[in-house]
Amino acid sequence: MKLTVSTAVLALVLAGPALAQAPAGPPPAGPPRFAPPARGPAAAAAVALAEAAVAACAANGYKVTALVVNSAGAPRVQISADGAPDLTVAIGTRKANTTIAFKEPSGVVGERSKTDPALADRIKNDPKLITFAGAEPLMAGGEMIGALAVSGAPGGDKDDACVKAAIGKVGALN
Repeated sequence: MKLTVSTAVLALVLAGPALAQAPAGPPPAGPPRFAPPARGPAAAAAVALAEAAVAACAANGYKVTALVVNSAGAPRVQISADGAPDLTVAIGTRKANTTIAFKEPSGVVGERSKTDPALADRIKNDPKLITFAGAEPLMAGGEMIGALAVSGAPGGDKDDACVKAAIGKVGALN
């Protein structure tokens, strides 16, 4: 027994340097590297969409927030009209998240959730999602590159009308 334990200890002592990791090389030169951003509308187009949505709602007397996100749901632009309630930011974000998650308008998801208990349960249990209308996918070349959401009009259908008016005004995205 004594010989076996001594042999094992000797083996570990001799193998130790071989098992040690080589020291890491110097860090790469230059700024840190980040993953490329998700696809989304150009900054100028995102600003134009948000401005057009807020203006379309303002023409009807609604004080809203408009939010443009990229295909990963990261905000590109958010504009709140003077006097828009703070809650419109959170609701607009949830509408945009719903559109990104399901790749269809938030109102369509909301309608489907009325007859699909599993979908309704998923949305109910995810605080980032909501079933209200008012967010539409932004498309370029047949690919969803983001979403435009509006919140603050008296009803999702009115929010959605402002979104569609803005998309129609700005036109094709790249």
